[in-house]
Amino acid sequence: MFRGAERPAAPRLAVDRRPTEEEIDRLTAALPAQPRHLACVLAGAWRRAGWAGPAEPVSWVHAVHFAETAAGTLGLRLTRGAATVAPWHPGRCAELSVDGRVVGHAGELHPTVCEAYGLPARTCAAELDLDLLIELAPAGGTVAEISSRPVAKEDVALVVDSTVPAAAVEAALVRGAGELLESIRLFDLYEGEQIPVGKKSLAYALRFRAPDRTLKDKEAIAARDAAVAAAAELGAELRA
Repeated sequence: MFRGAERPAAPRLAVDRRPTEEEIDRLTAALPAQPRHLACVLAGAWRRAGWAGPAEPVSWVHAVHFAETAAGTLGLRLTRGAATVAPWHPGRCAELSVDGRVVGHAGELHPTVCEAYGLPARTCAAELDLDLLIELAPAGGTVAEISSRPVAKEDVALVVDSTVPAAAVEAALVRGAGELLESIRLFDLYEGEQIPVGKKSLAYALRFRAPDRTLKDKEAIAARDAAVAAAAELGAELRA
């Protein structure tokens, strides 16, 4: 077995007695790093066809949503950025970070990877460094208490230049929404005939909640408007 130069040699243990605490410590110190990771692989239909509409195929959005949900349970909010990392498809991979530290990636797997492992075309995956997430968690990994207060739902569709990253728009919305914002999710990206050339439409689901009271409609609307105002600094406009 090969070991890194910085790792001490493992002790040769006796077979006629239990190892001493010192020997166990030396053995542990000789082990290579064994970080814990959290991952998922998604393929097929995210939602089956039914009375609510046609089937919705799995996409990179769902892989990112998995990662955001996992991080959210630890009280963390992920920042997304474009990345080119194997085994993901270039241009369809998101680098996920917390306070500038990369904690994982999510997106659509490269076609050659899907073919090599016998996976359906356009299979998606996400992988997170669980140890790092727990280290960065504000409460040391404690799951936040579920509030009994009702959630206030506000959706916004914004039109921005195609060159503006969705992650930058989301960060602006979060900054403007303030402490009442419980979650934010990108649920639609549209570029087509109804949008001017060089523009794209980003639709976000904003969820607001107060821990100690039921929010009034005007409070949720004010928080939504503040979020939109912050996004306007990037040139975002409400879609008509």
